[in-house]
Amino acid sequence: MSGLLDGKVAVVTGGGGGIGEAVARLFAAEGCRVVVAGRRPAPIERVADDIAGLAVTADVSREDDAATLFAACEDTFGRLDILVNNAGMVPPRAGVEDQDMAPWEATFAVNVRAVILCIKHAAPMLKRRGGAIVNMASRVALHGFPGQIPYSASKFAVLGITQSVAHELGPFGVRVNALCPSATLTDEQRRRLAERAHDQGHTVEEQMEAEILTAGALYRAVMPGDVAAAALFFASDRSSAITGQHLVIDAGRP
Repeated sequence: MSGLLDGKVAVVTGGGGGIGEAVARLFAAEGCRVVVAGRRPAPIERVADDIAGLAVTADVSREDDAATLFAACEDTFGRLDILVNNAGMVPPRAGVEDQDMAPWEATFAVNVRAVILCIKHAAPMLKRRGGAIVNMASRVALHGFPGQIPYSASKFAVLGITQSVAHELGPFGVRVNALCPSATLTDEQRRRLAERAHDQGHTVEEQMEAEILTAGALYRAVMPGDVAAAALFFASDRSSAITGQHLVIDAGRP
């Protein structure tokens, strides 16, 4: 049986773990050849080896690294059909009066500058035959969240990039959409939950119940595979008439 992405080539940034790893593995299972990018060699090489993909070590907030990433894709596969801008960071929580500009700058470098740099260098390849860009925004790109001002602001920016680039690249058959997941139960999220549980004198189970499970209509956590499935929809021809949009994956949080 053929896959939804047979014959396609994708670049997935932040592909060494969490949502990015789930996307890379699902895309490969659907017939896609995947370039797995990330700042640390070991995780991306592990994923790439498992899916017969290509690992490229790159800090995509740096233009030279972003250019090298897409040059490697061109040299190896000769084409690009899908870009998943998944690389991101969540700074420490802080109130408005305690904002430190160093986390602001780091957050915008990874969450915003890296997105536009990857699109800049992917666009010439995508325009050849059309394709799809999937940007990772967040549920906090829609309403903000106390204590996460730089993160929320950066993800609002991702939605602006998504809508603007969708209009610019649409005439070339390139669709651009964004995903807005709520807190997703990656290994990193589990670590943060454990830290907050310790700080508040709760068990991890109690913290998860309070923060995640009871917050949504489905009474369940969002898993990396849930977000990967949404990325597959936007990357495949099943969303061929959709661009400049965002999709919320949050298990029904109000």
